[in-house]
Amino acid sequence: MKPASLCQPKVRGLIAEGEYVLAKGPFPQRARLDAETLLLHLLQQNHPERNRAWLIAHWDHSANHATEFRALIGRRLAGEPIQYILGETEFYGIPLHVSPAVLIPRPETEHLVEKVIHWAKSQSARLPAPRILDVGTGSGAIAIALAHQLPHAAVTAIDISAPALALAANNATRNMVAIRFLHGDLLAPVAHEQFDIVASNPPYIPTADRSSLSVEIRDHEPAVALFADPGPDSDGLEIYRRLIPAAFRALTPGGLIALEIGYAQSPALTALLTQSGFQNIEFLPDLQAIPRVACAVKPQASLTSSDSFAPPIPPRPESNPAQTIKLVEFYNCINSPANHGPSSGSRALPR
Repeated sequence: MKPASLCQPKVRGLIAEGEYVLAKGPFPQRARLDAETLLLHLLQQNHPERNRAWLIAHWDHSANHATEFRALIGRRLAGEPIQYILGETEFYGIPLHVSPAVLIPRPETEHLVEKVIHWAKSQSARLPAPRILDVGTGSGAIAIALAHQLPHAAVTAIDISAPALALAANNATRNMVAIRFLHGDLLAPVAHEQFDIVASNPPYIPTADRSSLSVEIRDHEPAVALFADPGPDSDGLEIYRRLIPAAFRALTPGGLIALEIGYAQSPALTALLTQSGFQNIEFLPDLQAIPRVACAVKPQASLTSSDSFAPPIPPRPESNPAQTIKLVEFYNCINSPANHGPSSGSRALPR
């Protein structure tokens, strides 16, 4: 009779099996990487020090996780995002728990975070302890990144989803930052308060584009975090129409609004921001050279033009620019968590 260890599958065999199965699924180009990631996830449960280098060096190591591994492969085959399967992702260098209650944070949203950090630091003489509001915090990605980078700031985060808030609070504790979390729709929980910065990554995909999204997004991420309105005539701007005037009222004179926006929405955002009274409207591009973040300030007569708005900052050095892509590819590229490995949340709605 063979020893039990000889009957157990090897690392090499399980990865080959997983790759074979996933090659028939919706993401065949990532079959090998996904199989390795899922097996490593199981192996790390009892040995957290194991990494991909260990995996490669122990190709013939026995792996007694065959049943669990095949279950995870089945979930991935159905299109479930890797981040939900692992329950983990990373945003702006910060580890975060994620679940189907929240949108998976994307690297594109880091452009918004970088802009807010840059602007806050440029205004530090005037605002040594800025009051920051993250509307629709989801996993807490934006709020936690800002609290981590701006330790003197007072950060408040709102979400309409109680499960999202619970997860965000857990992430804040995990990353040792102090954030006030409030439950409610848009700025309703802070109706009588003022802030120096309002940031948000709201739902902005038009309902008509739903069928063009990848299975990862369409079938697994929370619709309320993706689509501004469930109606068939939604243009993706419904949340902005409510959020922008409310943010103008809540901001202190000279305060900043920073919003992530969708494809071809910059003209409409310009009109909405102007109508509410914002000035110094600016759009920052993503790596596809598409306007991704809208910024503007609430006017204050005492501010000089040089102080009222900080200049844009370039993309992070490690980023690699890509070609501009058409609309359907845009949504799948920007919103597909698979393209980013482990760009934010429920937005006054779950992310």
